[in-house]
Amino acid sequence: MSTDDRTGRPINNDRDDLGRQVLDLVAPLTSRFSPGGGRLRLGFNTAHYDQAASELEAYARPLWGLAPLAAGGMDFEHWELWRDGLAAGTDPDHPDHWGAVFDRNQRLVETAAIGLALALAPEHVWDPLTGRQRDTVAAWLRHAVTVEPNNNNWLFFPVLVGLGLDRVGVAHDHDANTARLDRLEAFDLGRGWYSDGPTWQRDYYIPFAMHYYGLIYAALGADQARAGRFRDRAAAFAQDFQHWFTSEGVAVPFGRSLTYRFAQSAFWGALAFADVEALPWEVTKGHLLRNLRWWESRPIRDAAGLLTIGYGYPQPHMAEQYNAPGSPYWAMKAFLPLALPAEHPFWTAKEAEAPPLPEVSTQPQAGVALMRCEEGRHVVLLSAGQRNQWARHGAAKYAKFAYSTRFGFSVPAGTLMLEQGAFDSTLALSEDGLRWRPCELPDAVSASDGVLHARWTPWDDVEIETWLVARSPWHVRVHRIRTGRALHTAEGGFAVDRDLPPNRVDLGPGRARLDSPGGLCVIEDLSGRREGALITALPGTNVLVPHTTIPTLKGELAPGEHLLACAVIGLEAAGDDWPEPPAWESIEPLL
Repeated sequence: MSTDDRTGRPINNDRDDLGRQVLDLVAPLTSRFSPGGGRLRLGFNTAHYDQAASELEAYARPLWGLAPLAAGGMDFEHWELWRDGLAAGTDPDHPDHWGAVFDRNQRLVETAAIGLALALAPEHVWDPLTGRQRDTVAAWLRHAVTVEPNNNNWLFFPVLVGLGLDRVGVAHDHDANTARLDRLEAFDLGRGWYSDGPTWQRDYYIPFAMHYYGLIYAALGADQARAGRFRDRAAAFAQDFQHWFTSEGVAVPFGRSLTYRFAQSAFWGALAFADVEALPWEVTKGHLLRNLRWWESRPIRDAAGLLTIGYGYPQPHMAEQYNAPGSPYWAMKAFLPLALPAEHPFWTAKEAEAPPLPEVSTQPQAGVALMRCEEGRHVVLLSAGQRNQWARHGAAKYAKFAYSTRFGFSVPAGTLMLEQGAFDSTLALSEDGLRWRPCELPDAVSASDGVLHARWTPWDDVEIETWLVARSPWHVRVHRIRTGRALHTAEGGFAVDRDLPPNRVDLGPGRARLDSPGGLCVIEDLSGRREGALITALPGTNVLVPHTTIPTLKGELAPGEHLLACAVIGLEAAGDDWPEPPAWESIEPLL
């Protein structure tokens, strides 16, 4: 195995290295099967679904990596565990029975990985089964094809089950899956983007779900016309999605399900699986491998080697209500190209560095603009109009103004005091200076040429228009506030690691500046009305580091109409002088 000359860490530069990574991730799981074999028990379940579904999830999700491993001809010595588990879990007379799949139920989610395993590795999970075992597996999966999924990426789950049943010769209702595929294609937004159902969300579910499953269908499905459309949309999407990664492979943390971690780069391997050369193979390969290398350097596994719930470190506080101990193994989706032979051009290509890209990429279908800073080593995503009312911390995951590969973003630990709210990259408002409301449910208005515009209404008599202007490495925020009540305001810059002592701090009228080994953040008030402060956020609120300080502008507003404007920058390091923000005169004509 080759190593990086700079760090000494292994480089995943060929399929054998990725295969070893799959085995390393799966090794701690093999001793945790139930005595009957149908359940994989990784810890205490706090998700909204029942214990049987949680243990099915832990059983099934490693198959996203194991099935491609087998299809590519690589050895795994514990297939009997998953084969016995499949037989036991689908047998209604077995103590480890998973229970029947029903409408909009978590069990349906996990059937997709089983369907892929049947499609790619039937010799390990189907062929050795007895006749009765095949009957119970087939009956359980055939029933799964009849239930109603949620009206979003879930529609793909019975489609993947159908691909597996087709491979092993089990009849099922193809017409139902055709209707589901038709409905999925209706979510096409153009330029390669989908919506994840009839929602506002444009997040990693587009690459690691909508496109990922579509590309599996493109490679294995029978409808070649549909397969061609899936390929074409994925090729178009790749042009936008490459902007979400730094030149060092770090993806912007944004949206829900961040505990799936390196699933965020699974799209690149899925392109290869479906033979879509959207970018040169050496570039596609680089996007996948650099991201996997970055994740190897993060403390995301516990002492037993199990993947933890969290993002940059174990952080249950940021999880969604559907995260159980096995949920992080969705990350195994990144290993799909292991199913390809070593002779495939994806594997024979030499990994290329990230290509140069424009400093600003506006992506109107997603309502975002991405800025490349510091020669591509830092990416900032500006967001307007994204919203999520039902996922835990949905406002923080979608409705903040900026998301950073270097500084991440923060989720609240309460609404009393700014320290609890952890209001980085947003504007928070309060009537009493104690209870705060940030931007939560914006309405999208426009995204064009690096300028985003949204409206939001924190109270019935408070209306706000917000403009975000990309001026890499700065971004400018402008708020027109019409309020019927007196308000306190607090607007945060990026959250900076406070475990590293600062080099210098500059606070005063109209500015909050912090320069430390953890990075530089400056927030400058262009409207001249606010005072700089440093807010010590509660621990465990930021998704990348556990302890942060947030440079913040604070002020007060009387009832009436007001204009607030600020410029924000985050960098790895600064020179001797504080960076100068864009002039207001260059911003005002854009609004």
